[in-house]
Amino acid sequence: MTSLQKVSFQKILACVIRFRRAIVSVSSNIVEGFEKNNNNEFVRFLKIAKGSAGETRNQLYISLAVAYISQHEFDVINTKLEDLAGQIGGFIVYLQRKKENKEFLKK
Repeated sequence: MTSLQKVSFQKILACVIRFRRAIVSVSSNIVEGFEKNNNNEFVRFLKIAKGSAGETRNQLYISLAVAYISQHEFDVINTKLEDLAGQIGGFIVYLQRKKENKEFLKK
């Protein structure tokens, strides 16, 4: 492996590690918030999870810009991430409406 190949591999690996951390953060924050057994905390952690989904999309845009992934790969993954962020956002709205209607779990 040449030094140029080694540098390229290290850059790609660093990008993959950042991408994985961001996507793992999404599910980790959802679980952590749920385990709090308090909807106020759950909503707070869902918002953090939604932010992590945005961070993941940012890593995806960077990966496309530096040609680590193809446009097709970007389109497929980006669509899934947009759907995920939309689902999380919808769930946040649902829980906030429950709070307004006094149907909210607080412990």
